[in-house]
Amino acid sequence: MPDDSASARASTVDRWTAALAESTGSPGGGAASGVMLAIAYSLTSMVAGYTSVSDSLADELSALRARATAGRKTALLLADSDAAASESFGSAFRLKPHEGRADAIRDASVEAAHASADLGKQGAAAVGDLEWLAEHGKPALIADVAVACGALRAAVAGARANVNFDLSALESGSAGSSAPVAEEHPVLWETVQELDAVLARIDRLAAEIEGRDRLNPGE
Repeated sequence: MPDDSASARASTVDRWTAALAESTGSPGGGAASGVMLAIAYSLTSMVAGYTSVSDSLADELSALRARATAGRKTALLLADSDAAASESFGSAFRLKPHEGRADAIRDASVEAAHASADLGKQGAAAVGDLEWLAEHGKPALIADVAVACGALRAAVAGARANVNFDLSALESGSAGSSAPVAEEHPVLWETVQELDAVLARIDRLAAEIEGRDRLNPGE
């Protein structure tokens, strides 16, 4: 796991972004996607906390807020897991051929792809709650729901890009693979397609929110 300065859970925002700015790759874009997911969950929790609903929706709101609270913590764990996978990936590339470089790169590629896939799936689970808040949340905070959508999209898009990159490394043979990646890692391959659908769903929600008159007072 990353040290405290590079840990999304243990560091401050200032120290973590400073670590991200360094040319180390750990944390990198995958970990940044995890932090964006944590931001999306945090905004979800905040809007839920301000929202008042009828008794018939009270249990749904309570469950939503509990998911957001747990999701924020999970997202930061996934950010640190991705940073660790990124560090392993970089270490594999620094090996010499006689040190088992090809096998190490292959193993690190698969590990990194799984870390990003887990992050993407966690992001997918958050979309429904933002859709619920867009419909039932406090109207004055709809802009915060829009920001949460933006953060969630960044998280899911980042996860998808990283899974796709890691699988492409396997497909190209640069990681020592000769078998078709879709056959060798069907779950990871399907995850890329699933995250495409999640991104489309987030885009539809964001467009619906942006189309509301209260966000376009000059039109």
